[in-house]
Amino acid sequence: MSQSIQEDLRVIIAGGGTVGLRTAELLADRGHSVVIVEPDSKRADRLSDEYIGTVIEGDAARPSILRQAQPDRSDVVAALTDDEATNFAICMAAQRMADIRAVMRISEGEDDLYGEYVDGVVFPESLGARAAVNEIIVEGVRTLEDIGGNVEVVEVEIADDAPAAGKTLEEVRLPRGSLIVVDAEGNRLGGPETVLEPGNRYVVAVESDVMDEVMNLLRG
Repeated sequence: MSQSIQEDLRVIIAGGGTVGLRTAELLADRGHSVVIVEPDSKRADRLSDEYIGTVIEGDAARPSILRQAQPDRSDVVAALTDDEATNFAICMAAQRMADIRAVMRISEGEDDLYGEYVDGVVFPESLGARAAVNEIIVEGVRTLEDIGGNVEVVEVEIADDAPAAGKTLEEVRLPRGSLIVVDAEGNRLGGPETVLEPGNRYVVAVESDVMDEVMNLLRG
């Protein structure tokens, strides 16, 4: 499935552990559709209670289970289990089933050969969820820092047809709980006169409660 930077993505996440869950939460917060495939029944039940997205109980390395997640209707598969070989197998199977972007988590430093077969590699563990989201989304919005609590710092590319495109910050009136910190090149701090030029990138600090509203203004 072809990927447009201005449309919501449908993402299959294989593995509902710490990295998989946090990745799913970040994606769901940005309006993307998430399907989580998790083999452990108790963990799958807990994930279902989180109401992040669709949860399929089963091993995504099994083609019959992976097909239930419908790779042919998805934009990205992110294999984020704690087993590198399993993640690679999931990516290979998904790419055989559909035209889909494949991202895999690795366990011991980057192996250059993986880049010949998958579209993105996630490492190290401490940056797993944030790195996974950046590899999945690719363009448009990239997480720079997860400060903790409710605040996230993201780099946002202003979409051509976004409500805020071509307007100053004074005209846009971003919601309380958000702040344009600086343009992506670091040339100047955001102020009332800052123009949000389509195609340009800006660093934004935003509270999770208003993330959707801010993304609607900047991305459409």
